[in-house]
Amino acid sequence: MSVVDLARFMDDLATASGQAILPFFRAAFGMDDKARGGAAFDPVTEADRAAEVAMRGMIRRHLPTHGILGEEFGSENLDAECVWVLDPIDGTRAFVAGLPTWGTLIGLTHHGAAVRGLMHQPYLGEMFSGDGAQARLRSPRGERKLLSRRGTALDQAVLATTDPRLFAEGAERERYLALEGAVRLSRYGTDCYAYCMLAAGQIDLVVEAGLKPYDIVALIPIIEGAGGIVTTWDGGPAIGGGRIVAAGDPRLHETALRHLNP
Repeated sequence: MSVVDLARFMDDLATASGQAILPFFRAAFGMDDKARGGAAFDPVTEADRAAEVAMRGMIRRHLPTHGILGEEFGSENLDAECVWVLDPIDGTRAFVAGLPTWGTLIGLTHHGAAVRGLMHQPYLGEMFSGDGAQARLRSPRGERKLLSRRGTALDQAVLATTDPRLFAEGAERERYLALEGAVRLSRYGTDCYAYCMLAAGQIDLVVEAGLKPYDIVALIPIIEGAGGIVTTWDGGPAIGGGRIVAAGDPRLHETALRHLNP
């Protein structure tokens, strides 16, 4: 498929997943705990599964040589040149609570590099997309280019993380809290939406830990396309997940890394 076709196909995947998800949002639905009684509730819903089934079916029909890595149904053909990385609902806890800070993440890797990404929030009608060179938002209010915020000092920055309990007790949590204490404002409970707000210039830093590839791959081309930077805490590639720091400004990113790696 050509680049234009791939972009259209990603839109089609987003549309199909949104159609599978929306009947369940703010409605009664079945839900399981993937943690199986563990300390941290890790929900998966009928909507998660229905959306991933829909996307996997489309990829198998139209791009049978491509691989797939999905949160709910595992991996297939990961040695392929192109691999789709899917998280049908990133932010399932928000989804369960009826909050619209969740989204569907659709990423595409080529020879192991994240080359295209899309975050779809179907309830709000928003699609954030990027290819590493540029990023755009399409919404009911129109379409616009995304540009991250530049020149923000740490003491004026807005920082987001999904939950401070993501960070392991001890040095990891202490380093995060020290960074949070140095910024102007911090917000919790944002999941993938925070990364898109970083690309849109509303948030300056996103810091998290314990991420899986399907939590971050789709967001990398969006952030980088908007002029931001996203790496692991030690400055390495973010594509494998783990401890992640994203910033709208490269200099702010360097400052955050110094706080996280004293």
